[in-house]
Amino acid sequence: MSRVPVRRRVPLRLAAAAAATCALTVTAVAPGAAAEYSRPYTETYRPQFHFSPAKNWMNDPNGLVWFKGEYHLFYQYNPNGDTWGDMSWGHAVSKDLVHWEELPLALPHDDEEMVFSGSAVVDHGNTTGFGTAENPAMVAVYTSHFKDGGKQAQSLAYSTDRGRTWTKYSGNPVLDIGSTEFRDPKVQWYAPTRSWLMTVSLSTEHKVRFYSSEDLKSWTHLSDFGPQNAVGGVWECPDLFPLPVDGDPERVKWVLVVNLNPGGIAGGSAAQYFVGDFDGKRFEPDDDGSYTPPAGLVVQDFEETDYGTWRTTGTAFGDGPVPAPEPGTSGTSGVEGKGLADSFHTGDHETGTLTSPPFTVTSPYLNFKVGGGRHPYVPGSVRGDSPAPPGEVLADFEQDGYGSWTATGTAFGDGPASGTLPGQHEVSGHEGGGLVNTFLGGDATTGTLTSPEFTITRKHLNLLVGGGRHPSGSEAPTAVRLVVDGRTVRSATGTDSEELNWVSWDLGGLAGRTAHIEVVDENTGGWGHILLDQVMLSDTPARPRSTETTVNLLVDGKVVDSATGADSGNLDWVSFDLRAHQGKQAVIELVDLNRAGWGHIMADHFVAADQPAVPALRRAHWVDHGKDYYAAVSWEHAPDGKRHMIGWMNNWQYGNDIPTSPWRGAQSIPREMALRTVNGRIRLTQRPVSTVESLHGPSVGVRDVRIAEGSAPLAAGRADGKALDIRATFTLDEAERFGFKVRTGDGEETVIGYDRKTQELYVDRTRSGAVDFHGDFPGVQRAPLTPRNGKVALRVLVDWSSVEVFGGDGEAVITDQIFPSPDSDGVRLFAEGGSARLDSARVWQLRPYRG
Repeated sequence: MSRVPVRRRVPLRLAAAAAATCALTVTAVAPGAAAEYSRPYTETYRPQFHFSPAKNWMNDPNGLVWFKGEYHLFYQYNPNGDTWGDMSWGHAVSKDLVHWEELPLALPHDDEEMVFSGSAVVDHGNTTGFGTAENPAMVAVYTSHFKDGGKQAQSLAYSTDRGRTWTKYSGNPVLDIGSTEFRDPKVQWYAPTRSWLMTVSLSTEHKVRFYSSEDLKSWTHLSDFGPQNAVGGVWECPDLFPLPVDGDPERVKWVLVVNLNPGGIAGGSAAQYFVGDFDGKRFEPDDDGSYTPPAGLVVQDFEETDYGTWRTTGTAFGDGPVPAPEPGTSGTSGVEGKGLADSFHTGDHETGTLTSPPFTVTSPYLNFKVGGGRHPYVPGSVRGDSPAPPGEVLADFEQDGYGSWTATGTAFGDGPASGTLPGQHEVSGHEGGGLVNTFLGGDATTGTLTSPEFTITRKHLNLLVGGGRHPSGSEAPTAVRLVVDGRTVRSATGTDSEELNWVSWDLGGLAGRTAHIEVVDENTGGWGHILLDQVMLSDTPARPRSTETTVNLLVDGKVVDSATGADSGNLDWVSFDLRAHQGKQAVIELVDLNRAGWGHIMADHFVAADQPAVPALRRAHWVDHGKDYYAAVSWEHAPDGKRHMIGWMNNWQYGNDIPTSPWRGAQSIPREMALRTVNGRIRLTQRPVSTVESLHGPSVGVRDVRIAEGSAPLAAGRADGKALDIRATFTLDEAERFGFKVRTGDGEETVIGYDRKTQELYVDRTRSGAVDFHGDFPGVQRAPLTPRNGKVALRVLVDWSSVEVFGGDGEAVITDQIFPSPDSDGVRLFAEGGSARLDSARVWQLRPYRG
């Protein structure tokens, strides 16, 4: 996948580190090099039956093809580190989609290009001339990401020895439209026209483009599809394939999968899909994506030249609404009518508010559209300057050198920075003229800065912190630590922003202890730096400054509901539930207090209505409702005629920060895809490949169990384990919520439940072990699931660092990473709000695939 587009602003230094799509490079690697890839399968969090490389970074699956008895899995790979970079194609093969053998690097990056995502085909007809009729070539069609200028174009490489060594085509690139956002070709043989069909992404335009070729070298444009449904992030890694409906070969529909980042159903990365018809040239979805929101009283539509009775402060919103741009002429979309409120008045550096006059709440819902930056309202934050409470200043970094502080490495230089460093976006929020800033020479520099020891004499330690969000416990942190007796007792990090903000550490229980502060920059990737200023001991905690870009509803002067953008120029519907505030006085307030990237808010068309508006996010169809299923693509030429799909089991929100080593990244279990009629609609369903059963070890089964309110071990603890295949059926009873708790242990649990009222399957990983390495990781993911005949069926795959939950007939799927303690291996049943009934359950222990 690729990086998120930046709307009307200069990209951050992360541009390269952004969720890179896929890169591929061509060289032959000696088969003997595979020896270094042996692995013990004993590392903490090491997947036991999901593919992960022995070491280094992996993301998108690429080049999925079956050839001569092997399923090939290529994948985005960094051969030089465990965060995104130097994108190349790694390689693994399997005979059954379960037992994998990791092979040497297939297509490495080089001085000219990185090898981004793509696909592979077997050229049985030798249309390219790369092979022979007796020995057809395997051909990789990949995106060349050229390092000079960032252009993306489609290129070829070929292999005549079952993918073990590769040659880059001398005529590359074979498809170049001069774009920096043109990637991830999925190629297949289209039999009706006896030609190759390419499905490729125009990422920031939210379009999928179709091309045809007779030889994989010369391509003809057929048509475009999109934008439609979820467009809150870039479109990447598309896939197109036919499937029979309900197993009827006479009734075939086509499925178009489009991966999206950010803007997924659970936040960040996700895979959406469309069902429709394809005639060899054009894809027509069954649902055209149109939507009419509920009618109501228009409160404000921003169609006039000024704001009328709405009042502004600051400069961000200007004197009146912004005219809606012509479609396709800017990064803004989803505007209703002629104008909108937009705080990107002259740039992200401006701040201000836009507030409605007071009104009496009489309608059940307030519907409106919102877009722009993703900077939520934080209760307790302070607007404007938030000076530190009085106290003892340990360091203000106003001197020429670091004084008694000790620096190592190259990141800190000889003394404090005077503000923004060369190549850095504007730094703000510090006090005075100096601060610690490790963007010295860029993100590649590393080092430490250590204070002298001091005695803790106050209740709080307040400090201004900014920069990268790489927590202290991660492998490559950018963090500030409080160290007592050689142990880190408090830590803080930035929020991927150059704006410093107050952090306050409660020092309760540490009075009189000797401590020191360590500033650590061990990260060389995107946002690989830390900012620090104004370190103070105080008896009063500092309150953080608000950096929100929000639409707030205030009742009696208090914020009772709030919405923010998704770091996207697309405006989508949001609904505030007003039913608890009937008859009260309220105001609507648009707030922009952010000067950093995406530091603006957009809003339009406020309507008081009797029904809530449904955002495109919820109207779209999702392959998986979890946080960790992205770049989903399927295998070509499968010998059984089935359609098998796999996805990268991670999310670009925190993908570089997950606490695994020496590898980072895993693939989902391969899944068999189908189209089935569910509740009168054609839905994409999935189930784990049947060969998972080859990993089955001992099992235990139970039947007809009444689950009292609370929780209890399943099968008296005989079902406990860290790698499991669980199949169960529940009957709806009086319980409001029921299901399983897996990987339970000392304060840890991952909850896999069903909510009877909302008719949703859910996974709660807020207490799943290590969850604090990134703010977007803990949470609850939900998927709609209608009971059948009063029953709910679940299939759960538990691994050392993941859960994959399949509800019903596979129409509801949630994939989430988890990072529990190795000692947390319990499995429990639970019920809330009454009792529940488990009809039956069987749990198999799963053996590792030992790749």
